[in-house]
Amino acid sequence: MHLDPYILFLLGVGVIVLLVAWLPLALRNLPLSLAILCVAAGVVIFQAGGLSFRPNPLRFSTLTEKLTELVVIVSLMGAGLKIDRRIGLKAWSSSWRLIAITMPLTIAGVTLMGVYGLGLGLASALLLGAVLAPTDPVLASDVQVGPPRSGEDGEARFALTSEAGLNDGFAFPFVHLAVALAATGGVLKPDLLTHWLAMDVLWRIAAGIAVGWAVGKGLGWITFKAPRARLSGTGDGLVALGATLFAYATAEAAHGYGFLAVFVAALTLRAAERDHAFHEAMHDFAEQVERLLMMLVLVLLGGAIASGLLAPLTWKDAALGLALLFIVRPLAGWIGMIGAPHSRRERAFVSFFGIRGIGSFYYLAWGLNHGEFDGWARLWAITGFIVLCSILIHGVTATPLMKTIDTWRRGPGRPDHEEPVDAAVAEDRQV
Repeated sequence: MHLDPYILFLLGVGVIVLLVAWLPLALRNLPLSLAILCVAAGVVIFQAGGLSFRPNPLRFSTLTEKLTELVVIVSLMGAGLKIDRRIGLKAWSSSWRLIAITMPLTIAGVTLMGVYGLGLGLASALLLGAVLAPTDPVLASDVQVGPPRSGEDGEARFALTSEAGLNDGFAFPFVHLAVALAATGGVLKPDLLTHWLAMDVLWRIAAGIAVGWAVGKGLGWITFKAPRARLSGTGDGLVALGATLFAYATAEAAHGYGFLAVFVAALTLRAAERDHAFHEAMHDFAEQVERLLMMLVLVLLGGAIASGLLAPLTWKDAALGLALLFIVRPLAGWIGMIGAPHSRRERAFVSFFGIRGIGSFYYLAWGLNHGEFDGWARLWAITGFIVLCSILIHGVTATPLMKTIDTWRRGPGRPDHEEPVDAAVAEDRQV
């Protein structure tokens, strides 16, 4: 009996939606993640050969860019809404360290390995470094803080959540620099560097932050303080999606970084009425949309792997990927946290859980769509391999390790000698 492809499509979507609702509960106490099962399902479905469509990011580069872009911005809104802690220099010290020290060190490390270890050109190596440096806000939900007003803060969870929210925007200048270098054949000309610093670093970052703050302020007033017809009165979490798209599009129209604008808008919206229950409705809706889109992308990733995405991968490429996950990121994370008022265990957890994911696919697709790079199939293979390894390694270890650190943080047997959090940090923090 032959089934209509449209009916098969509806069946598949229905199964995915049901799994989105059920799997997080089923996997809550298991050393598995939703991402692992999605990729495995994609491999099985497309390996079976029943579908004529073959997901290939090299062939569908524009679709890959737009789909992953949507997943990331929805995830950034959810991440910003669930952070209970007020912004402050000391309260967010781990965030600033991870952005200002850890991320540039990771970019530099991958770039050097790409040039001297893999034989890539400077532009391709820098693009790879910029693509793989940011931690992912989509796949890191198991190691992030809990929903709004849940009080599930903790230094490790907070640092990983805030890092994932911020570094997607701050990594973009290096993607722009890689594209500019590709256009000049890898030659870093003075006028190119001047334009990059003025436009891609200063202006785009400033515009992203300014637009995000303005959108968050405006929506905060309309949502919580307008004299009539406040958005919070609707109780409809759909507002989160509208805020996400509005902030992102406005920032992009101003030539700012939309990722940064969405996260800042979420933080500003949360600050407008920090303890209002409507934040939970918005966060829950954003999380549901994020999970649905994430499952779709990861099933397609499994299909791409089954269709030969990793075929160009060499043993040197694989070695670089493992070195990034087990050496470069942990070392850069530890260096960035030196002197931070956090325990050694918290520093170790933050350094290890540098999860790579859908954001890396977006940056790579964007870079390859805007510049001419050699070895683009190899770049996709390396990125796909690293994301796959991150999904497996971090997915298996997240539940047991985070249980360990949560138990240690809350339990009565916490050792007193492991650098307690600075009192100034505690004053500037709202849990």
